[in-house]
This record gives sequence, structure tokens and C-alpha cells, in this order.
Amino acid sequence: MDAVIKNFPIGDDKSGRPSQKEAEDAVRVLLRWAGDDPEREGLLDTPARVAKAYRELFSGYDQDPEDVLGRTFEEVAGYDDIVLVKDIPFYSHCEHHMVPIIGRAHVAYLPNGRVLGLSKIARVVEIFGRRLQTQETMTAQIASSIDETLRPRGVAVMIEAEHMCMAMRGIQKQGSTTLTTTFTGAFKTEPAEQVRFMTMIRGRG
Repeated sequence: MDAVIKNFPIGDDKSGRPSQKEAEDAVRVLLRWAGDDPEREGLLDTPARVAKAYRELFSGYDQDPEDVLGRTFEEVAGYDDIVLVKDIPFYSHCEHHMVPIIGRAHVAYLPNGRVLGLSKIARVVEIFGRRLQTQETMTAQIASSIDETLRPRGVAVMIEAEHMCMAMRGIQKQGSTTLTTTFTGAFKTEPAEQVRFMTMIRGRG
């Protein structure tokens, strides 16, 4: 299903996406199902607002991380040590219940002759965050996209996030945090590099 709607702009008939009207009608159905009246004054504009919000919240389907990562820089004056961007905030949605995932990502790589603009790493996190996700998948996607495009000596990604599906429903445990990691290259094969990554994240290095 992901391949059907990915890489097409919203509104393109080739995407197979419903129209704006169909999306708004679906919101009205959900409002009725929840027990409210979509025709009451306070909810009259809600379907349009929800459709507009979803267009923004799930805009990652219309962006390709390869486009963001395409431009790299080779003038690095011989720098070949860890490049780390930490505490990148993101907001995503759980693919199981479509409720928010709120967290931060830490992304590092070991250059192999080329480096990325630092803002591009944050952009990649945002692209994958603005899709329906599991935290495990998102962690792996960020690492894989950087690894495949930049071809560094290694990539390390850690995500720390709170899942509203645990806080608002089900077990209802507020404040619990889920942590996931993905390592490639030297970060995977050399434990000392993992330790350095973790130490830098925790602000002790």
C-alpha cells in the first residue's frame, strides 16, 4: 500500500488517494461514530480542518529523503571523526492507533570523504516522522537512508519517544519512554564506537 501513495503529490489522480471531499466525509462519519453531531456549530468546519491537518502531519509521504540527502560536501579538511546531531525533536503517529508519538532523535555518522549539511539530518528525521510509523521502523529508515545515500563508514541512530497509545489508552502509563537504536558499519562492528556515540549523547564526552 505504501508504494501506491508514495512519491505522488496530494491530489494527483495517479496516487489513488481519496478526494478532499471524501476525506472530509470520512471525518464526519467518525464524528457521528464518536457520538457527536457534525452539523452542530462547533463542528461544522472540523472536517476541513482535520483534512488540512492530516495533509501537514503526513506530508512525509510526499517527500523523498534521497532528494534531501543528495547534496554533500567534500571540502572537509580531512575531518573523519563522528558527526552527531542530537536532540532532534519529532512528532509522528503510531500506525496501529493513529495517535501521536512524541520524541527526539540522535543521529551520527562517520564520514568517508563527504559530509552532509547538518540541517539535512533533521529534515530526514522529519520526513520519516511525518508518516504512520512504528518507532523501530523509523529508527531503521533514518539509518538506512543516510547509509545508502552518503556511504559513510557507519551510521548510528537512537530514538527516545513517548507513545500516546500507551499514555492515553490501553495500559495508560504516562511518562514511559521507549528507546530504539540502529547501527551500521563501524558503529555495528566496533563496540568502542557505540560507546563513544552513547557517551556523546549523554553529554559526558
